[in-house]
Amino acid sequence: MERDSAQLRDDGESAQQWSGQQQGNGRLTAVPHPQGLYDPQFEHDACGTGFIAHLRGEKSHQLVQQALTILENLDHRGARGSDPDTGDGAGILLQLPHQFFQQVCSDNYINLPDAGHYGVGMLFLPHDTVQRQAYEIEVARIVARCGQQVLGWRTVPTDNRTLGKSARSSEPFVRQLFIGRADGLSADEFERKLYLIRRLAEKSARRRAARSPQPLENHRFYVASLSARTLVYKGMLTPAQVTAYYPDLSHPAMTTGLALVHSRFSTNTFPSWERAHPNRYMIHNGEINTLRGNVNWMTARESTLSSELWGSDLPKILPVIDPEGSDSAMFDNCLEFLALSGRSLPHAIMMMIPEPWSKHESMDDAKRAFYEYHSALMEPWDGPASIGFTDGTVVGAILDRNGLRPARYVV
Repeated sequence: MERDSAQLRDDGESAQQWSGQQQGNGRLTAVPHPQGLYDPQFEHDACGTGFIAHLRGEKSHQLVQQALTILENLDHRGARGSDPDTGDGAGILLQLPHQFFQQVCSDNYINLPDAGHYGVGMLFLPHDTVQRQAYEIEVARIVARCGQQVLGWRTVPTDNRTLGKSARSSEPFVRQLFIGRADGLSADEFERKLYLIRRLAEKSARRRAARSPQPLENHRFYVASLSARTLVYKGMLTPAQVTAYYPDLSHPAMTTGLALVHSRFSTNTFPSWERAHPNRYMIHNGEINTLRGNVNWMTARESTLSSELWGSDLPKILPVIDPEGSDSAMFDNCLEFLALSGRSLPHAIMMMIPEPWSKHESMDDAKRAFYEYHSALMEPWDGPASIGFTDGTVVGAILDRNGLRPARYVV
């Protein structure tokens, strides 16, 4: 099936060109709109996933290199179209590398506070200077309205010489945004502020795109990550191209204590820079076959949501699910919302992907009670799926109850 979609991409117009023909439709990514027998809601992934972590949380550049080696060894799990130098997507998620940013930001006249007191956004923006600056100005306004401070912007060094024609034609302009944490905010409160900033920026960008008479490439806006804990480097790349495309990853000060990596095989779907993994909290091999029900139930419950943590900001972050995302991205939307709303990440992931507990006679009573209670709050997001997850402080992996995407681990 992947070969058919690849042939479709290269015999006619590229996905970028198809989507770019729509003007003023509010779309922000290079994914075609529903047409004929194609509908983005049926897009799934079948991919290679992996993570590595130091058991004591010690950070090193060696661990970054090991993670990239894992990624390159997952090349057989990814895919390409008829253009052998354009991958379906690959990337890496790291802990925020404070020492690295201290070095490179001084060259950009950005004064960073201590680790944990600033967040970094990884943004895909238009190449058009006027349009890009308009987005950056609007994001800065949103940051100020949320009581935080823009410390500066950095253009991420990229090298597209190894990229194929399709990947290069849809390549974004990659920028990093540095946001200072306001006094009096805890680390968790700051993460919620960064999430709020991103959601407001996405909504503003979508409104701007809907009003724009210009093609997609001039109003492109995507936030790959915005956090004080994690950072995502990804794109419409092959695993071997990730290191070459992002020279940052080869810098000796680029360190981490954990990393998620992903090589994408986009089944019945169009590859794009935005839909490459890792997502903001997870990587995924498989598909979510209960997606329509999961999304509908999440949407139906939004009117009854309340939260002491979010307070009056809650309506600003809704809807939880971005309808332009893939099944993996929508899962990530829900996981992120649950984790930032007061639950631990393992708690949130167990809500979404429960074990087959109802007839598990040997299951611990406390665990059974946990699953039974949460079954009244949320329906399972069933795969088959193998999912790795992290918030930058913990890392783990889980299989859905079908057990059809086996994974192995070594300690």
